[in-house]
Amino acid sequence: MGSRVKLKISVLVCLLSPFVGSATGQSQPVSPTELVAWLASGISSSRLVQIVQRSGVVRACNKEEIQQLESAGADANLVEVLATSKSLAVSASASSGESSGIPTLLVKAAAEARAQQFHRAELDFRELLKSDPQNAALHFGLGTMLRQQELWDDAYDQIALSIKLMPDFPENHDALAYIFFRLDDGPNAIAEARTALSMDPRNAEGYQMLALGFYSAEQYGAAAHALMESLARDTGNSDTYYDLGIVLHADKNVAGAVLAYRHAIQLNPQFWEAHSNLALILHEQNSLDEAVAEYQEAKRLAPEEASVRNNLGNTLCDKGDFDAAILEFRELYREHPEWQQGHSCLARAYMVKKDYGHAIEELQIAVKQNPTGSAEHRTLGEALLLGNKPEEAVHELRLAVALNPDSDSAHHSLGTALFQLQQAMAAEKEFREALKLNPSPDHHYSLAACLMSLDRYTEALSELDTAARLDPKRQLYRARRDELMKLMKETSSR
Repeated sequence: MGSRVKLKISVLVCLLSPFVGSATGQSQPVSPTELVAWLASGISSSRLVQIVQRSGVVRACNKEEIQQLESAGADANLVEVLATSKSLAVSASASSGESSGIPTLLVKAAAEARAQQFHRAELDFRELLKSDPQNAALHFGLGTMLRQQELWDDAYDQIALSIKLMPDFPENHDALAYIFFRLDDGPNAIAEARTALSMDPRNAEGYQMLALGFYSAEQYGAAAHALMESLARDTGNSDTYYDLGIVLHADKNVAGAVLAYRHAIQLNPQFWEAHSNLALILHEQNSLDEAVAEYQEAKRLAPEEASVRNNLGNTLCDKGDFDAAILEFRELYREHPEWQQGHSCLARAYMVKKDYGHAIEELQIAVKQNPTGSAEHRTLGEALLLGNKPEEAVHELRLAVALNPDSDSAHHSLGTALFQLQQAMAAEKEFREALKLNPSPDHHYSLAACLMSLDRYTEALSELDTAARLDPKRQLYRARRDELMKLMKETSSR
């Protein structure tokens, strides 16, 4: 998403403006080959029904072509329209070469696209274009395969050619809108989506793309409105409900987001991303059992998706089910050794189990992955302290303090490590720094213990008095205060 890509696209917008200004909507009859190319590109059957009913077909489809269209993803409604398309058919002379039928290589490319083998499909589209370079639908299909591989410059070039060859096809501008959205260019995404809608206001995907543009510009209310307009035109689109969930969550409408994700799942129970995003919100709401259930369903549907296992492991940690969390993370790293998240959470689970050796190993990985993270060094230092390695703990905790001098926890932990090493003066300095940043009862108590080791009983008593006053329910502070007063009395009577 660098500036070079954005600059190139900005130039192309100017080159394409003569075409988009004169577009009035798809009007030329469509061919079976175009339909397969568009199905391969993810255009829905319901949308293609609209196009066929409005524009007609160059000729009726035979039985073999109907079967090829079905294999490419045509649903029953589209098949029914095509099966009765004789009344819509125009002269076969309107499209050269269509009498030879749908190319077998295109059917193969459609199957590969459905299997998410986008590079293979790309190669097939390139081969098809060698013999039919003026076919806009093939350029659109190639652009889609490139877009799926996030090759934005090349994808844009192919969509630009599709627009040049078929300037009245709204989906071209939907495709451009999506590319601009992925390049964080909200204004151009909005402009392209509006161009598509000006060609055909019934185009539900146009409103989806308009919503993405508004979302990119952080105009969440407008994005939600655009998605509702899309749903008014295509009520059964689970992807639109999914996008609505994302937008409403960003707009802090949590209840609305939950309902949107549940609608998406109702329409498509296999929609693992919707299960995962719903689980994320449930986790945020502390509905941990429900969140775990949704993540487990997402994992069942997408067992190779590392993010799902990572989030499930985190949720299990927060739920206190540390054994299950450990198993989840171990499986995650076995299947995805390159995955770089979750090590701190796994270490937390080991710490609770008092398995400090494994906790230290995980935290060392976390520190290696984020060497400038104060929290990572602090947590590693605390684990080393619990693992009876105070010298190593001091090293990590000094780094934590240096990286974030405003962390009271880092100062307090460093003070504790120094105190264990019987460096009481240095420990006192760290405890006092922690108190400046956060005058908590525990910090006063730790400083009192340090002062007692230095035989500065009066100062220690003052710190214990403060701790007991700040947290009167904590019996420990009063007990230590009473013990110190007794010690001071015994000392003074000698």
